Amino acid sequence: MARYYEPLYQFAFSLTRTEADACDLTQHTFYAWATKGHQLRDVSKVKTWLFTTMHRAFLESRRRQTRFPHYELSEVPLELPSLTPSLANEIDSTQVVAALARVDEIYQAPVALFYLEDCSYKEIAEILDVPIGTVKSRMARGIAQLQNILKGGNASVRRNPT
Repeated sequence: MARYYEPLYQFAFSLTRTEADACDLTQHTFYAWATKGHQLRDVSKVKTWLFTTMHRAFLESRRRQTRFPHYELSEVPLELPSLTPSLANEIDSTQVVAALARVDEIYQAPVALFYLEDCSYKEIAEILDVPIGTVKSRMARGIAQLQNILKGGNASVRRNPT
């Protein structure tokens, strides 16, 4: 297996363009070999299997990054909910789902799709057939209403939703 390490690392580096990510991808590939390699029937195809496995793992990680992008906390302070630890300790998922049912209908779908179904903003926009900006707006307003309901207030009903 050592003879495949350098070519696999070089391939990983060409895909990821960073040393740390290339190391992680290479390690993941050898881990996959250690756990599933015994299933390979034709030993002459080890190299092909390793490269295919690496490429699939790379594509999966890119899909995950697209679906769940990473942002620094300083970049998105307005999008983060202000949830105090005491409130988090007092509520459970049943209460949250019940509170979500009290949120204006136009805001329920994006919030539910995002938090309950793990859909990305792009997927939500496609599902609801609205622009992504509308999804972001509805998410922000829906989360604000949900927080207000969970804090014991009433949802502010808007007659002109976007």
